[in-house]
Amino acid sequence: MVEKEDRIIKINIEDEMKSAYIDYSMSVIVSRALPDVRDGFKPVHRRILFGMHELNNASDKPHKKSARIVGEVLGKYHPHGDSSVYHAMVRLAQHWSLRYMLVDGQGNMGSVDGDSPAAMRYTEARLNKLSEEMLRDIEKDTVDFQLNFDDTLREPTVLPTRIPNLLMNGASGIAVGMATNMAPHNLSEVIDGIIAYIENRDIDISGLMEYIKAPDFPTGGYIYGYKGVEEAFHTGRGRIVMRGRAEIETTRNQDQIIISEIPYLVNKADLIKNIANLVVEKRIDGISNINDESDRNGMRIVVDVKRDANANVVLNKLYRATALQSSFSINNIALVNGRPQMLNLKDLITHFVDHRHEVVVRRTKFELKKAEDRAHILEGLIIASDNIDEVIAIIRGSKTPPEAIQALIDRFGLTDIQSRAIVEMRLRQLTGLEQDKLRGEFDELQKLINNLNEILVSEESRLQVIKDELSEVITKFRDERRSEIIYSSEELNPEDFYSDDDMVITISHLGYIKRTPLTEFRTQNRGGVGARGTETRDEDFVEFMYPASMHNYMLFFTQKGKVFWLRVYELPEGSKNSKGRAIQNLLNIDSDDTVTAFVRVKELEELEYLNSHYLIFSTKRGIVKKTLLEAYSRPRQNGVIAITLKDDDEVISVRMTNGKKDILLANRNGRAIRFNETNVRPMGRTATGVIGMRLDSPDDEVVGMICMDADSKETILVVSEKGYGKRTRLNDEDGEPVYRITNRGGKGVRTLNVTDKTGKLVSIKSVTDDDDLMIINKSGITIRLNISDIRTMGRATQGVRLINLDKRNDEIASVCKVNSQEDDDSESLIEDLKLDDSSEPEIESENGEISDSAPEIENESED
Repeated sequence: MVEKEDRIIKINIEDEMKSAYIDYSMSVIVSRALPDVRDGFKPVHRRILFGMHELNNASDKPHKKSARIVGEVLGKYHPHGDSSVYHAMVRLAQHWSLRYMLVDGQGNMGSVDGDSPAAMRYTEARLNKLSEEMLRDIEKDTVDFQLNFDDTLREPTVLPTRIPNLLMNGASGIAVGMATNMAPHNLSEVIDGIIAYIENRDIDISGLMEYIKAPDFPTGGYIYGYKGVEEAFHTGRGRIVMRGRAEIETTRNQDQIIISEIPYLVNKADLIKNIANLVVEKRIDGISNINDESDRNGMRIVVDVKRDANANVVLNKLYRATALQSSFSINNIALVNGRPQMLNLKDLITHFVDHRHEVVVRRTKFELKKAEDRAHILEGLIIASDNIDEVIAIIRGSKTPPEAIQALIDRFGLTDIQSRAIVEMRLRQLTGLEQDKLRGEFDELQKLINNLNEILVSEESRLQVIKDELSEVITKFRDERRSEIIYSSEELNPEDFYSDDDMVITISHLGYIKRTPLTEFRTQNRGGVGARGTETRDEDFVEFMYPASMHNYMLFFTQKGKVFWLRVYELPEGSKNSKGRAIQNLLNIDSDDTVTAFVRVKELEELEYLNSHYLIFSTKRGIVKKTLLEAYSRPRQNGVIAITLKDDDEVISVRMTNGKKDILLANRNGRAIRFNETNVRPMGRTATGVIGMRLDSPDDEVVGMICMDADSKETILVVSEKGYGKRTRLNDEDGEPVYRITNRGGKGVRTLNVTDKTGKLVSIKSVTDDDDLMIINKSGITIRLNISDIRTMGRATQGVRLINLDKRNDEIASVCKVNSQEDDDSESLIEDLKLDDSSEPEIESENGEISDSAPEIENESED
């Protein structure tokens, strides 16, 4: 019992865990997960190639069973699981995994669909011609050898490769506390870059990139953008965006997306399955079918695009939502003298050239010693041939071979090696022809020795040898780049995923918003009862309707004077009958605030555009303010102050102008004032503004604002809350203003004869005969009218009935102006609304139950 306790060593478990974990970590880092910077191999791959070499499993020999190769490697060099060795070997034979295959496989070696290879008893393999270049000269003491796991055999610590495998095929591995992920490159480009480095050791990374353009992936595709490539080459770390190669073809009037190449490491079957799932889940629309038509001639994935869908938009959605666009994160960590290091492009080339330099020196010394040893023997044989009779006599007179050897040494001053070679010389070498061959061989060896000595003493000669051998490799294995580089591309913009279709934006009184394709609305004749446009709750009604295209910028202005920013495609899409989504879920609007105006803006990035356009604000108390658009080009998520308001005031309208417009304001009592925009000086973003229209009474308020050219041919349309409306010319036939131009701050002139029959004024618009008018009441019923059907009347008249509200005891809630449809069929679908990029529509609303949501689409250029 005492003896057993003496053999037990007590240690601190914390110290033992630290020590053991460090040992384990270093074992994984050095002996398993990370490649050697010199030959680019991890131990398992190096042992596989060396084992095949020792089996004489060369490229010009028959294939051997994979089980035979795995057994050789497993039993002699790599004492791990057979499946790990087999799968490591199989990967070396997969053209979609390695840019340059190192093993020539025969049989089922797996597929790009992720299929497993056949069992090792079925498949066969042999070395590839390229891998033989990595093993060449290994028998010439070019690299160090070490004992194998059971100290019975020797294996190389590194291969004397002539090929920069680490750059050529890359590597990946997860160690402890670190990982490597190195990209493959084109061999021809890499060797050209190495030769350029040899010729100019001071070349920088930018200079090397003139030869080595970018990684070159085995599956081809595109390298999308160059920033990640530059970062990886300069720092050893970078993110490269890869795209599959896809073309759009048209067959029988139907677009098809043909995918012929996919990003590196992407599973084709999983990609197709993912696309199908996205279509089923309706996350990608516009796809009717997908087929895999790949065969032995190459990859071909066919995505059928619906006839009414935009193929480019569908393709962009595939790039965004699937692995058709993937990223490759480069992390160039490799072992340098047994220690992991982060390496840039020049570091990788430098270490490879240094390795080749050492191999050339060791090989040269080996060949020099071999040549000198042979020359030494030949020198003795030549002496013997010159004195053949005497040599024969000495040998015949000696009793034993050692006595003959010693006699030759004493007589001719030969060495023991030379004397032994003479004694062992065959009689046929005594002929005159053989003697000439000996002298010829000796002379050739002398030349070889001189050349080898020159290589050893001259670094320039050694580098020339490296260059010559690299040039031989290029001659044998040069090929074209597979991955095409798109240098100037940027990340996909969100608008790339949406067609620039025309929409109608609808916002209800309770704050529900949606976008609906304009084609869902139909035209009816004047006096019709309309069609249901939006499902609303009993206490809700549609407050705004607004036309815009998908790619437009939207500035949302609230009644309290804040501004928010969205793109139209960011709004939820809904059918004509759907309710939409609460706008508070899209914008960080205070619970007691509501959106009262929109402005559609074409650009928010061009400084010239921003500094040549203004926003004109109008409030219900008759205040107007003018500010450069640039002040509103950078809204924050929580919004910014657009105008400072008094306590009893609200924003009702915002318009964008070029600074030269006439402004027309109208109030609920049916009066309007017209003044030139130049009467309103530009102010800062948070300014309050100036008086635009004086109101007669505290219960009166401004309901709308129009901005137009002074000589505009448009007519002024007014609509009352009980469905009456009319048009009035802005200027008469002689060009004299019907609405006279005054200074701002006046009370204006009558524009509608307001009576109990008409109700108060709710909307004022500038229109032409080519426009249509969409009217919606609080119950959600819409009617679309041709403006040309509305009579042009005097300024102070009460107008005609536009919509019959008697049956519903209802009131007008919203008015929207859109482009007219030329089709006379009242039940036909509306053609796409083409918004003029130079027009800047807005929504106006007034305080109280009645709101005027009238988007203005001006014909004049404002952009």
